[in-house]
Amino acid sequence: MEKQKLIVLAFGGNAIIRQGQYGDIHTQFANTRQVLEGIVEPVEKGAGLIIVHGNGPQVGYELIRSQTAHPEAPELPLGVLVADTEGGMGYMIQQCLQNVLWRHNLKKPVVTILTQVVVDRNDPKLLNPTKPVGRFFTREEAELLASEKEWNMKEDSGRGWRMVVPSPDPIRIIEHKTISRLVNDGVIVIAGGGGGIPIVVEENGDFEGQDVVIDKDLTAALIGNSCNADTLIVATDIKKVSLNFNTPQQEDLDRISISEAEKYLEQGHFAEGSMGPKIRASIKFLKNGGRSVVICSPAQISKALAGEAGTVICA
Repeated sequence: MEKQKLIVLAFGGNAIIRQGQYGDIHTQFANTRQVLEGIVEPVEKGAGLIIVHGNGPQVGYELIRSQTAHPEAPELPLGVLVADTEGGMGYMIQQCLQNVLWRHNLKKPVVTILTQVVVDRNDPKLLNPTKPVGRFFTREEAELLASEKEWNMKEDSGRGWRMVVPSPDPIRIIEHKTISRLVNDGVIVIAGGGGGIPIVVEENGDFEGQDVVIDKDLTAALIGNSCNADTLIVATDIKKVSLNFNTPQQEDLDRISISEAEKYLEQGHFAEGSMGPKIRASIKFLKNGGRSVVICSPAQISKALAGEAGTVICA
């Protein structure tokens, strides 16, 4: 495997609470350890590493907890819950990664950075809730929640119904210089958790939190470009990117170019609830200085970096 200068690893909150699981904290720790085993070999070979994780199921549960506890405890807004899960999940990933690395005699420091991510207050996506958060529901449950709690509910890629919230594009990482300094000093950094804490910048320069979520793959791409990363790894629950996914005409892709990725995206091969955001983030990363994107299952990370598994998108 070619030695990498700097890798950004992105994986979703659904890798930590998998479909059909209750999602208690012991299960989340166990799943996290499994996800992180695949990154050990690149770190052994000298790669720098930034980890960006999703938080869809986790922040959804936090919303339910906050609303259920009301009025005994005041409700917390979505932006604050994103920050809460970024800290809590960061602790979990940080501890699991330290334990995994230390078992391989790699005494690498690992830190979590609560990351503020700037969005445009005029982004039209703020008026169009599309980002799924929380657990899956049946149609009947979704209709009841839409009526009782006024949640926006949408069907998610044939897997069930979920609440959806606005998801503006990230445009700037406030802490990117701090992340770069730490990585350059040999520290593994967990940043941009859940897509980062969404903020806007007021006319006087003040930061103001927003009750939205940001796609973690777009944030991973932006962090990667801001820190001059070479490779973006998008770890997901499929082994390869496919055309005509889940049909008799399914065609797995081993290696494609940016132009091919753009063409397939335009042709509608990549669903919005699953592969679409990952492909868009990959294209942005490559067009803004990244060398390659690897999309694979967590267990195949080392093989995928060697070109023996997953799908590689090249600049």
